[in-house]
Amino acid sequence: MPSISALEKIAKRLRIHSLKMTTAAGSGHPTTCLSSAEIMACLFFHEMRYNPKDPFAWENDEFVLSKGHAAPILWAAYAEAGLIPIESLLDLRKISSDLEGHPTPRMPWVKAATGSLGQGLSVGVGLALAQKLAQVKARTFVLMGDGECAEGAVWEAANAGRELQLGNLVAMVDINRLGQSDPTMHQHDVGAYARKFKAFGWEVYQVDGHRIEKILEALAAARKGNRPKVILARTIKGKGVSFIEDKNGWHGKPLNPEELQKALAELGPMPEIEARKYVRSRERVKAPRWTDSVDFPLPEYKEKTATRLAYGLALEKLGRINNRVVVVDGDVKNSTYADRFFAAFPGRSFQSYIAEQNMVGLAMGLAAKGFLPYVATFAAFLTRAHDQIRMAAYSFSNLKFCGSHVGVSIGEDGPSQMGLEDLGMFLPIPDCLVFYPSDAVCAEKCVKEAAKYKGLVYIRTTRPATPILYSPAEEFPAGGAKVLRQSEKDAVTVIGAGITVHEALKAYEQLKTEGINIRIIDAYSVKPIDRETIIRSVGETGGRVVVAEDHFEQGGLGTAVALVLPEKKYWKHLCVRELPRSGKPQELLARYEIDAAAIVKAVKSLL
Repeated sequence: MPSISALEKIAKRLRIHSLKMTTAAGSGHPTTCLSSAEIMACLFFHEMRYNPKDPFAWENDEFVLSKGHAAPILWAAYAEAGLIPIESLLDLRKISSDLEGHPTPRMPWVKAATGSLGQGLSVGVGLALAQKLAQVKARTFVLMGDGECAEGAVWEAANAGRELQLGNLVAMVDINRLGQSDPTMHQHDVGAYARKFKAFGWEVYQVDGHRIEKILEALAAARKGNRPKVILARTIKGKGVSFIEDKNGWHGKPLNPEELQKALAELGPMPEIEARKYVRSRERVKAPRWTDSVDFPLPEYKEKTATRLAYGLALEKLGRINNRVVVVDGDVKNSTYADRFFAAFPGRSFQSYIAEQNMVGLAMGLAAKGFLPYVATFAAFLTRAHDQIRMAAYSFSNLKFCGSHVGVSIGEDGPSQMGLEDLGMFLPIPDCLVFYPSDAVCAEKCVKEAAKYKGLVYIRTTRPATPILYSPAEEFPAGGAKVLRQSEKDAVTVIGAGITVHEALKAYEQLKTEGINIRIIDAYSVKPIDRETIIRSVGETGGRVVVAEDHFEQGGLGTAVALVLPEKKYWKHLCVRELPRSGKPQELLARYEIDAAAIVKAVKSLL
């Protein structure tokens, strides 16, 4: 066990590394590193247990740097622990280095990207929950800043930690008083933070964050009990360097070479101590025995079925053959039909309640430990968690999202419930697959395709029951499309997805009676879109194309199609172009001109 003197020396080394790194980089956040030096020394070289040779060992304690701008001191701790070479620290923020300005999982020890403040505690909840599910002794530690505690997502996570009884979750808040541009909300009123965490059912410890012995006492006390714990550490931003201590205006500002030399003179020489000898690990444990099959039984549908119901049925099937699958719900499981999974697998089902940001962050933590989370809510409500979804992409998370109740086709509930922006939210995310099934068979197969793909997937499901279009054996690979109607006489290509495929089929029948043939494409894979099929079909119909979608104009299927067409001389884009209102589904499809009649009109306008 390291002595208090040894930990003080390590903390000093972390401070010196942080200053040198940020000055060499010419950018970074040294002052927030200086305030947390004692905390980091106590965590990495006294309290935490981890195998320095295996960042993915299940017996490892996990660490989340929620205040991601303090990345330099995290890299310094890794170097002192022997996880990375000390000489690599001066590569901070270089394009050739994984020591980025804010942590990402390009560094294997980092389980989630941080830097968008207020999200780390939710990830910590997911990591701690994964450890609990695996029945290992490991714990999760989250280092937060005081400024980010103004974020509502923090308190969503606090609620979840209490509700899930995560006694293996420890948050530490570096209360250094200063934010980026102003003092924080409560400044050094540690009691204000204590009252909040206590109100959320957490065990609370208040300490001087620069006194090693006090931090160690709190960490020892936090080992017991089944409630989550928080250690509130009062610190000084810029601690150890007099001319920047507790001074506003130094956030995100490295010292210049002259200032660095002055600071190093104040701190004194680099202490001689081999910090890595204090790194301790637990006895090895076996990883969970995963069953990774995705080949569940074929769909069986004979009557109209909503794709949201097919999603729930497929999820239950997948859960029976794949024990990685976990489901997180936002209090709408009886509408998304995730309740089927909840009933079959209560031990792998988690209610996030109406807290969508924490729902996604928690799922990120579960995914980081190898689980396969499916997250479902109304598509409109996923927009509330857009930032968490974005950060999941930067974390290379293996997450699957389902947004139900999309577009005006939901009917009378009105515009606040209509997902009309969701495609525009998911399509720009790199390497995110986007599926929009038009029938129950396709929906089930999209659930399967999502499980096969490692990365983010979004499945857009429709509220109304729709006719069955496909045989049970039909496959729906990513990047594909289905040509439902075609002939050599086709005059226009009509491209739809979801509900508008059925409207296009109605239009086909009407136009056929008038001697007009149209080609119909079901673009179930919106991203990647079937470029080859679309370009060929549009070319064979004289360049005339109609895209119909139950989504706003920008960022949806029309945008995806437009990006692959070499020219759009004869182009009609039917979509929702104004804020909708309540009404019956068919009335709304007609009012916003995405129904069969609108498709007929658009086709004729191109002839």
